[in-house]
Amino acid sequence: MSRGREGAAAGGGAAAAVLLRYLREQNRPYSAQDAFGNLQREHGLGKAAVVKALEQLAQQGHIREKAYGKQKIYFADQEQLPAAGDAELRGLDGDIAVLSAKVQALQQSCRRMEAELKELNGSMTTPEMAREIEELKKECTSYAEKLERIKSATNHVTPEEKEKVCNEQKLYCKEWRRRKRMATELLDAILEGYPKSKKQFFEEVGIETDEDHNVTLPAAM
Repeated sequence: MSRGREGAAAGGGAAAAVLLRYLREQNRPYSAQDAFGNLQREHGLGKAAVVKALEQLAQQGHIREKAYGKQKIYFADQEQLPAAGDAELRGLDGDIAVLSAKVQALQQSCRRMEAELKELNGSMTTPEMAREIEELKKECTSYAEKLERIKSATNHVTPEEKEKVCNEQKLYCKEWRRRKRMATELLDAILEGYPKSKKQFFEEVGIETDEDHNVTLPAAM
């Protein structure tokens, strides 16, 4: 074997040893990209060397491999790891409880920050607030001018005049209802002996109703 091939084999063996030790120490699944990213800076491993070493370790049965679509995940073979004692398991349970509490606290913090972010996104910015204030000032000025014009006008309706108009309207509406009721009763009496329809009678006599002119009697006040 040439020195180049010996060096490549040695390099491949070193990469495999580093990856095997790393997967067993971390004891969690990694893709080739994750393993490369985590170990490249410290050990100077190339991505091709990482991929090849992981495939070799899986083929040799040192680690496990699972495919998820086009991506492969590698993790330590649990049967090759030493069995944990009762004390270690209790320690792990404690670690899990602590980490679970941290996760819950972080989730609550994230929800609070999301709510705060939503509120901030729905609030106006300082320039928008300034424009809104200017628009409101213009509206206030316009309303003030309109109010002054109304106050200075000479054609105001006095309370007495308003009351007189309202009383006249009530009187006219009352008379309107009375006359309409009388006309309806008279027409109903005539129609009892009329051989044709009500519509034909109205057309022959030339009677026009409020409804024909879309006129509605005001409601009683």
